[in-house]
Amino acid sequence: MSSTKRDYYEVIGVGRGASSAEIRRAYRKLARQYHPDINKEAGAEEKFKEINEAYEVLNNEEQRAAYDRYGHAGVGGFNGAGTAGDPFGFGGRSPFSDIFETFFGGATTQNQRGTVRGADLETTVDLTFEEAIFGSEKEVEISRLEVCEDCHGTRMRDGAEAPVCTVCNGTGEVRRVQNTILGQFMTAQPCNNCGGEGRIISDPCPTCRGRGRVSKRRKIAVSTPAGVDGESTLRLSGQGEQAPGGPAGNLYVRIRVKPHDFFVRHGKQIHLELPLNVVQAALGSEIEIPTVDGPIMFKIPQGTQSGQQFRLRERGVPDLRGGSRGDQIVTARVMTPTDLNSEQRELLERLGESLKAPDIRETSRRGFFDKIKDAFGV
Repeated sequence: MSSTKRDYYEVIGVGRGASSAEIRRAYRKLARQYHPDINKEAGAEEKFKEINEAYEVLNNEEQRAAYDRYGHAGVGGFNGAGTAGDPFGFGGRSPFSDIFETFFGGATTQNQRGTVRGADLETTVDLTFEEAIFGSEKEVEISRLEVCEDCHGTRMRDGAEAPVCTVCNGTGEVRRVQNTILGQFMTAQPCNNCGGEGRIISDPCPTCRGRGRVSKRRKIAVSTPAGVDGESTLRLSGQGEQAPGGPAGNLYVRIRVKPHDFFVRHGKQIHLELPLNVVQAALGSEIEIPTVDGPIMFKIPQGTQSGQQFRLRERGVPDLRGGSRGDQIVTARVMTPTDLNSEQRELLERLGESLKAPDIRETSRRGFFDKIKDAFGV
């Protein structure tokens, strides 16, 4: 990899205005593509490290803000002198940090790499319409990196402790005095002998090949709460990838809801179109109406018009935040007969002769009052 540190947004492949979710999705895609356990091409491991370094900064709100303002110098980059965002050639490390450490007792042996957090993972679970309404217990299968059971993350055979680097004495840094226009300063750079880790993997674990982690297939139980929808994402803390000596990442479960044959969801409401023949609509009828709780008997009033709506209280979707349950809205659809026999035609003709022709002005007035009813939910 070039000694010039690339722009982190360029590494991840997103714009500077990208959201956290967009950064996370782009990172996961690249991490899978260049993971050393999957990609054996030359340079893949270095590319994977570069991707992880960029993600660690952009996934942290404070570090990202510092990077956006000061570049690599704002987040303490580790590459060599003269990198982008490092005009004084201090490897991304402020020359004043050593002064503060000298006078205020800063720890000089602490590895500047810090604690590594395991990567987040993402998967999808499919729910039926009813499972989304009432909640469910599901199981997803994922592949994730876990700490090697044979070396316990030390990366050494049989879990032996890796010997301390004799060049940096375990600090992961090599310090040197540098003359600058501001005077003489002590600077620190990653140790080339150990790669900044402070230890040498002299006898790698054969199980994980000295990486400290292995890929495992795991089945994870997922409890979906009542009222989730197709735009919901659940976070399972600590169910992502593991990192030796650091916290595990999270597993993000995206919800995908299968469409129902006749129910349609709008927020907390469930909508149903109810077909009626002209006799049921004109004379009224008691009919069975399906709900997510099971069928109920409902009395259709006489003179029901096509498009008229009825409200079934608390037959809708439960509130995720514990509020009241939504309603089911039933919309009447009067079906005009299209395949009449001679007897039915004769009956309708006789009925038509006895009825007066509809008055368009009366229809308009009735429509106006229907709209008022709908506005007040009556």
